[in-house]
Amino acid sequence: GLDPAGPYFEGTPPEVRLDPTDANFVDVIHSNAAHFPAIGFGIYNTTGHLDFYPNGGTVMPGCTSLTPEMKQSDFEVIIADATIIGGCHHSRSHEFYFESILYPTGYLGYPCEMYESFQSGDCFPCSQEGCPMMGHYADRFPAKLKRVNQKYFLNTAADPPFATWRQKVFIKLSGVKKMRGDINLIFHDTEGNTKEYEIASGVLSQDQVYTKYLDVEINPKNTKKIEFLWNKTIFTLLWARLGAETVNIIHGED
Repeated sequence: GLDPAGPYFEGTPPEVRLDPTDANFVDVIHSNAAHFPAIGFGIYNTTGHLDFYPNGGTVMPGCTSLTPEMKQSDFEVIIADATIIGGCHHSRSHEFYFESILYPTGYLGYPCEMYESFQSGDCFPCSQEGCPMMGHYADRFPAKLKRVNQKYFLNTAADPPFATWRQKVFIKLSGVKKMRGDINLIFHDTEGNTKEYEIASGVLSQDQVYTKYLDVEINPKNTKKIEFLWNKTIFTLLWARLGAETVNIIHGED
């Protein structure tokens, strides 16, 4: 089910919409399940054995966000122009599936009740039962038929191949007691690709452990170097040393 239709199907009985009894294994990707009064062409309720909600399942990064408010009666007028309003978000489900064939480990879905809980890290890492992969390899998940009505969340990149690997970063600083600036990590892979992510900014202190959840676009298996970088705030008079005493990184199911 690649973003199965929501308008006129949301909240309806299983007999008239996609549901787990329709096949031996019903695998669903929700990518445009916005609720009225916002426009959304997909359904938000769980409708399969495994239901994946990339980026929360409603609005996809990299798409122009056109979500004007409307009345239910306006939907018939707008549905004809789906390629302009919501079409990009709606079609992302197909693109995620295509890319998952080539990136079998890049779409790990975490069981969670709400997207907000996933974003804050409450559903990381995976439990002992493991987590399924969104897309082509979802059917390899041993418990694929045992968790009906469970939502699986993950974040993706804004551009192809969209694959990301969730990581939890702990950094303890060393050097001066206090300094204003920002600390970043730069991930390098074996093919020369780099991605930079901000961990903290403002007043930095060696007395604090900085924690951040990142959805990194560099495959951990191909990572050859992770660079620690700190930038001092402009016009700070003190030329002090600041470094990382420890950098701890947990990723995926590890």
